[in-house]
Amino acid sequence: MIRAYAKVNLGLRVSPPDEDGYHPLRSLFQAVSLGDDIDLVIGDEDEIVVVGGLGAPTDPSNLAWRAVEEMRAVTGSPARLRLHIEKRIPAMAGLGGASADAAGALVAAQRLLAAGFDDVRSIAPALGSDVPFALVGGTAIVSGRGERVSPRPPAAGYALAIVVPPVELATPDVYRMWDALDGPEGPVIPAGRLPPSLREYAPLGNDLYPAAVAAAPALEEWRVDLADRWGVPVAMTGSGSGLFGLFPTRSEAEDAATAVPVGARFAEAVAPVDRGWEEVPTP
Repeated sequence: MIRAYAKVNLGLRVSPPDEDGYHPLRSLFQAVSLGDDIDLVIGDEDEIVVVGGLGAPTDPSNLAWRAVEEMRAVTGSPARLRLHIEKRIPAMAGLGGASADAAGALVAAQRLLAAGFDDVRSIAPALGSDVPFALVGGTAIVSGRGERVSPRPPAAGYALAIVVPPVELATPDVYRMWDALDGPEGPVIPAGRLPPSLREYAPLGNDLYPAAVAAAPALEEWRVDLADRWGVPVAMTGSGSGLFGLFPTRSEAEDAATAVPVGARFAEAVAPVDRGWEEVPTP
């Protein structure tokens, strides 16, 4: 079984769209200890089972299932496959859950169908912009359309409290709003407010935050409330709506995750991890 880890965009810079309409980006990605479990076995018929829900589709549109189908096509295998996903990463939160599942499913299919890892790497970019990072994990600078992943020394010595407000934002809508607002820059966290292992990347900010707030004004209310409660800067990951604060210790992050307004879709303390996925025993 593969455990596929979520990511947080500690910083995200966005450029105007290119001729294909895609917004080149440059982002500091960090894999964190929140993960979905992916199990793929030979079955009597094709089947996808999602436990935990959290907004993940249970039909062939599921990105992890698309990854399985791509790998099966590459290998030419006639095998019928059963994909089981235990979801812990909330959807529509900027945490890369679908991409993590796709990466985990690619690895599981590569092993089950005796393919090469080069096949995994070749399929990943077409599935989604976060999938190449999800195969690598750790700390990395991701640029272009997500296909350029430059691993950096693991950043450690801190923990995160992640809160997902009762706000759902579709990534294409946030980018369209960013364009309509003429490409604003987001607020930044200066070096002095960052953990030592992240200060070389300062300042860190998310350019999509103003667009997300324009689309869902309640997001700013949540961010301000959390910053007041926690006493630390609070930022958004990806296109939202997940928010996070950085803390010196896991226990402080756990205390923060329990001190959130009523109505949050998700609240949990996590730690940085140095990989995108790992093999774990099947229960």
